[in-house]
Amino acid sequence: MYDERVRAIALAAISAGESLNSISKRLGPSRSTLRDWRDGDRCPPRPNDCPICSDETPPAPSYSHLLGLYLGDGCLSEHRRGVYALRIACDDAYPRLIDEAAGVMSAVHSSRPVHRVQAIGYTSVVSYWKHWPCLFPQHGPGPKHQRTIELAQWQRQIVAEYPEMFLRGLFNSDGCRVANWATRRVGGQTKRYEYPRYQFSNESADIMGLCQWALDLLGIPWRMPRPNALSVARREGVRRLDAFIGPKG
Repeated sequence: MYDERVRAIALAAISAGESLNSISKRLGPSRSTLRDWRDGDRCPPRPNDCPICSDETPPAPSYSHLLGLYLGDGCLSEHRRGVYALRIACDDAYPRLIDEAAGVMSAVHSSRPVHRVQAIGYTSVVSYWKHWPCLFPQHGPGPKHQRTIELAQWQRQIVAEYPEMFLRGLFNSDGCRVANWATRRVGGQTKRYEYPRYQFSNESADIMGLCQWALDLLGIPWRMPRPNALSVARREGVRRLDAFIGPKG
């Protein structure tokens, strides 16, 4: 049996286009199990129901993922008749992440179509709904780093339950996995060593604090080389992040 965290990570990888064989080798579930998860029963769409207005909660793994994407590269904008557009800006260099953002947005509210709007160098993944502000009470005027960003209690509970998916959203938006190098003297000779590390950059101290909190929940060590940049470089931390994030490309 696999817990809901593994299932959520696997479904996110499937929606991003990763092969079942690759996911099976990385996470453990067989390909038949992955197919069952992929093709399993889905909740019927509820075109007008808002889970927050109904004293319910959105689907936790997908919402935690989408919340990370929203805090990284997302915004809400108001249109006519009280309809809001949720937009996630995705770099065209990473088509896998565009597919993943569209998939997770649809999973949170499946009765609303998800559109892809091409811009110069990036694609906006967009969905229209009157109740998006209910799901993202952090919405407000101006850039996120110029206002307070705090999670509601129900949001904190979801992130605490699925910190992996929240971090996947954050790092896929404003983070990266890079190769660093260092030199060391061995036997009188200078040798170069390469090692991977994860970086997360954000101008909002509040969003940075949420990233730190989620990493702490998983026991992943981090450091702050700059006030707006976080680094995970220790081998065990990188290995943990590789299990549910991995390179963007």
